[in-house]
Formats: sequence, C-alpha cells, structure tokens
Amino acid sequence: VQLQASGGGLVQPGDSLRPSCAASKRTFGNSDMGWFRQAPGKEREIVSAINWSGTKAYYTNSVRGRFTISRDNAKSTVILQMNSLKPEDTAVYYCAAKLGTNLIPVINGARYDYWGQGTLVTVSS
Repeated sequence: VQLQASGGGLVQPGDSLRPSCAASKRTFGNSDMGWFRQAPGKEREIVSAINWSGTKAYYTNSVRGRFTISRDNAKSTVILQMNSLKPEDTAVYYCAAKLGTNLIPVINGARYDYWGQGTLVTVSS
C-alpha cells in the first residue's frame, strides 16, 4: 500500500485545513486509516483514526470537536478536516494504514503497517 499525504500548509490560528491521503486501491478498503502527528522535539502521537468501513472513528482529546476524519473507499482517500486550528496543532502529519477489518480502529501507531511521507501543518500568527 502506497500512501501520499497532501494538503498541509501555513495558516493562522482559527483557520481550517483539509489534508488528504491517497492510497493504492489494492487494500485500502480493508484497512483502518490513521492520522498521526509529530511536533518538533515531541513524540509521534495519534490524532484520529477510522475503521475500514468508516463507521467508527477515534479522536485524541485535544482535537475532539475540531477535527473530523472521513474516508471514501471508492476513491481510496482519507481526509482530515481540521477546524479552529491552534498553534499547538503545528506538526508534521502522517497518514497510515493498518490492514484488517476491525470494528474499533487501531490507535497504536506501532501496529500500523504502512506510512505516508507526511505533510507539514504550521499554525502561526
């Protein structure tokens, strides 16, 4: 599975971004998809994840209510709608795929099988 993330950028606090991740079609429909981020000097953390069918999603506490994850299995794409961005959201955002048809999406990054190259999100005034 090849993953290509895009849609990062430089925005001001309160703005929105909509990074997306395109995957090769072969196994996208049978994979959990996750968004992770890593800020300078910090460890990688889970941001959000969605199960293979799009019926269950997870959000870390700091983004719940501001971010929305969605997927289009026909287009092999997962999107992270990020609203009300804060400076602390600044990080490189990575999409990842975990093979399997889980009811509850996996949130442990060590269990993910494939990773994209990352897209930089900078929130600054």
